[in-house]
Amino acid sequence: MDTLAGMRTFVTVVSLGSFTAAAERLDISKALASKYLAQLEARLGVRLLNRSTRTLHTTEAGRAYYERCRRILDEIDELEAALRDERDEPRGTLSIAAPQTFGERFVSDAAAVFVQAWPELHIELHFSDRYVNLVEEGIDLAIRIGELEDSSLVSRRLGTVHLVACAAPAYVAARGKPTVPDDLAHHDCVRDRNFRRGARWPLTKDGSSVDVAIKGRLVVNGITATHRATLAGAGIGLLASYMVEEDLAHGRLVRVLEDYRSAELPVSAVYPHRMYLAAKVQRFVEFLAERVARYGLGEAPPAPGPGPGHVRRRR
Repeated sequence: MDTLAGMRTFVTVVSLGSFTAAAERLDISKALASKYLAQLEARLGVRLLNRSTRTLHTTEAGRAYYERCRRILDEIDELEAALRDERDEPRGTLSIAAPQTFGERFVSDAAAVFVQAWPELHIELHFSDRYVNLVEEGIDLAIRIGELEDSSLVSRRLGTVHLVACAAPAYVAARGKPTVPDDLAHHDCVRDRNFRRGARWPLTKDGSSVDVAIKGRLVVNGITATHRATLAGAGIGLLASYMVEEDLAHGRLVRVLEDYRSAELPVSAVYPHRMYLAAKVQRFVEFLAERVARYGLGEAPPAPGPGPGHVRRRR
């Protein structure tokens, strides 16, 4: 057995959670995939997987081996692609992480268009409002909203998201509608602990800025939860404009502090720094940047399919 073949089989089995799916992805038989794993474990002298008729789980040694193997195989794939001068041909598996609502609204459609152009490419989408560690979790690319911390990651600015202060009509009817920042002292605000500025909201008017301290009885973990809590009448929420445009249009939410503008947060694509950047990452970032430039982030982009924004393969 070739060591790389064994490593690739092991990584694919763990990633897909199934020998059958891994065999199909690698275009080998299930029996051969199982044989490769057995030979790899025998050569290493450790058990990598605990498997039963229905489930499989990595052992402690298997988890550590998986992380190292995945990074090694990524480097090999990228190096070979560069040496073959095939940087314009996305292939393999592209793992993308993004905030839940933003990912569902913008990234999923972009991925659906992009993957149709490259028959050797697979895309895995991971949408969550939690912070994702790209290196530890084996993610190729993440979309992040807000100021980025200094790190070894490479980033590309895609655009900005405007935040809107709003509340449910029932809340406004019961508590009144704040018109100036000081009014927030008498209101419940839904606080998102993922918001980098914490319990202070930045507001501007006529070029003058102020950070307003907020309070509230509900603290949530992500902008999706903030949105739902605001709709339910728990308080005033500071939400991305793309999330609330339909709610405002249909009267499910109303704007407050209309004379004030709130923060504009950068939207960035980030990925680990590598000497040989994979074509799958480079081309998707370029495509997403062009798509944002064309359609912006204030409205939902068109449904997947041919037409403006359809990615074309280079000949």
